[in-house]
Amino acid sequence: MCYYNGQKVTRAEFIKLKSLEKAVSKYDFLNVGVHNGFNYAPCAILVPTEDGKDFDIVQAEWGYVPGFIKTRAEANIFRAKYTTLNFKSENLFTKEDGKRSMWADAAKNRRCLVLSTGIVESRHIPKIGKKGRELKETIKYPYNVQVKNQEYFYMPGLYNEWLDPETTQFVNTVAIGITKANYLMKQIHNSKLRMPTILTEDLAWEWLMEKPSEERLQLIARTQIPSRLLEYCTIDPDYRKALEATPRDFDELPALNTSYLYREELEFDHWPAPEFEPEPPEEQGVMGEQTVISGRPGNLSLF
Repeated sequence: MCYYNGQKVTRAEFIKLKSLEKAVSKYDFLNVGVHNGFNYAPCAILVPTEDGKDFDIVQAEWGYVPGFIKTRAEANIFRAKYTTLNFKSENLFTKEDGKRSMWADAAKNRRCLVLSTGIVESRHIPKIGKKGRELKETIKYPYNVQVKNQEYFYMPGLYNEWLDPETTQFVNTVAIGITKANYLMKQIHNSKLRMPTILTEDLAWEWLMEKPSEERLQLIARTQIPSRLLEYCTIDPDYRKALEATPRDFDELPALNTSYLYREELEFDHWPAPEFEPEPPEEQGVMGEQTVISGRPGNLSLF
């Protein structure tokens, strides 16, 4: 469901969206390799300026709090009950029962972008019993997943300015859009078959700065990035405490199937088609877990 995210941007880098550039050197909350969503820690979001001509990078608590929540205690209970770290893209305006979604107003008026340098999801592998049979109990193997050749990327978010009565200050709170998993993420996040929505630069601009129709917003929110554009590696399970994604190999872990990379068909693929589709060699089909697909070294911070 994407409950762990990295936002570790060096001071030499810039956040770019279309022709706009914003220096990030003054922001002291862009230094976390792995944000644990369940801590509701500060994270970076991009919000439009009041005149709608520019955007600002501001701090927000990861975990959406609606306006009707009156106390911090109620906010914590609400977050725990409904897990508002994410919102389902298919329920942007309407719930499964046909009623108006709690996200509808924010989708129209309070859209943002959530910065990411990598997401963490866990693959569940059944334990093997004494008789060699698979058990219901599983072992979780965490993965760091990034976009190839991109230091950071954008996910659609919805935010709300919530009045914290304890401090009498308004606090930005945010939820991240999730969509159907692509073929790669179906293998990695195999317990939920979901993944965060990752937007192209054009779609990120449209989501943040323009005024799309409800139908168009729904379509953008459901975007599925093709598996061929992602890279991954397994990481040390202590990422929650370390707040960093340290690559680690697991010899016992079965490899992922990557034979589909250039034959994948997705329902909501809005990314540019590849310039060519290489024919995979006959022996291709399974790639070791330790392999980072694009071969990009180092800096494996998480979203």
